[in-house]
Amino acid sequence: MEKKDYYDILGLDHSATKDDIKKAYRKLALKYHPDKNKEKSAEEKFKEISEAYAVLYDDEKRKMYDQYGHAGIDQQYTKEDIFRTTDFGDIFRGMGFDINDIFEQFFGRRGGFTQRPRAQRGNDIRYDIEISVEDAFRGVETELEVPRTELCDTCKGSGARPGRSPKRCPSCGGSGQMQSSRRTAFGMFTQISECSKCHGQGSIIEDPCPSCRGRGSLQKTRKIEVRIPKGIDDGAHLRLAGQGEHPRGATQSGDLYVVVHMRQHSVYERRGADLYRKLSISFPQASLGATVSVETLHGSEKLKIPEGTEHGTLFKLKGNGMPKIHGSGFGDLYVLIEVTTPKKLSRRARLLLEELQRELEN
Repeated sequence: MEKKDYYDILGLDHSATKDDIKKAYRKLALKYHPDKNKEKSAEEKFKEISEAYAVLYDDEKRKMYDQYGHAGIDQQYTKEDIFRTTDFGDIFRGMGFDINDIFEQFFGRRGGFTQRPRAQRGNDIRYDIEISVEDAFRGVETELEVPRTELCDTCKGSGARPGRSPKRCPSCGGSGQMQSSRRTAFGMFTQISECSKCHGQGSIIEDPCPSCRGRGSLQKTRKIEVRIPKGIDDGAHLRLAGQGEHPRGATQSGDLYVVVHMRQHSVYERRGADLYRKLSISFPQASLGATVSVETLHGSEKLKIPEGTEHGTLFKLKGNGMPKIHGSGFGDLYVLIEVTTPKKLSRRARLLLEELQRELEN
C-alpha cells in the first residue's frame, strides 16, 4: 500500500515552517491520542501523525524526504531511528500524556525519545555506482562488491587464539585509559590518556589468533544487494545501516553509503523528473504539419506537428518523464524540434524548391 504524503497527513503544504509543523501536530495529537480518543482507528492515526512530525520537524530528515520521498527515508532510517532523536517532551508537556507510552506503542517496549549515548562504532563506507537513465526509470536491484573491515571469524573479534582469552591489561586495569594528576596554581589537574600498553583496548593478547594475527579483524570483500528506487536522482545517497566497517573493539558496525551517479544518455537529458530530447523532422513536415512517432521511456508516442513549426520549437508530452520519487506520477518529456535541411537535392527537388521560393517571394 502506498504511503501517504507526510505533509498531507499534517494538513500542511511544503513551505510550512517548523512552528507550523509543531502546531499542526499538537492539534492532531490532542485529537487522536488513544488516551483521549477511544475509536479503533485513533491509535493508527496517532502513529501516522507522529511519524510525519518526527520526519518533517527534523531538518536532515525533512531534506531527505523533500528530495527522495518515502524511498529516501526508508533507505536511510529504521522506524526506531526516525523516533529516537525526536523530542516529544516539548509537545506533550502539560497535556497529561506519558511519552514512554508512545514509545511502547511503536516498539513494544518502554524507553525515551532523547538521544542515546553513541556506542563505539566502525567507520562508514562510501561506495560510488553509476547507473543509466533506464535503471533510474524502472528501479533496479544490483549487487555490490564492497571491501570492508570485519571481525575475524576465527577468534570472533577477540584477537586471541581459539580457546584462549585476552588478558586484562595490568597497566590500566582493563579501562583502556591512564589517569595522571598534578597540582597547578589553579588546583589539581587530572589528565586522562589512552593506555600505551593495550592501546585503549583494556586487554592484551599473549597468544594471538593465527588468522588475524591478533588484530581481531580482517579485510574482506562482501557481496551486498542494494535496491535503487524508481526516480532516484543523480548524486543521491542511499544508506545501508550496519554494512560498514566493524573493527575489533567496535560494538556496532558503521554504515554503507551508496552514492548514485547518472550515466550520460545518448538521447535523453534529465532535469529532475522531466526529460528532454531532440527530434529531427524534414522541412516539408515542418511547413505542412505532420504526425510523427516519438520514442519515450514509456513506449512510442504520437506527436502532432502543426504546420509552420519552426526550428527550436519545444513540445511537451505530459507524463512521459521520470517517476516522481516524492509523491506519485511522472514528470514530462520535452521534445526539441530540429528542422533538417537536405545537403543534396535531385534536379526535380531543386526545381520544386525554386518554384516554392518564387511563390513565397511574390
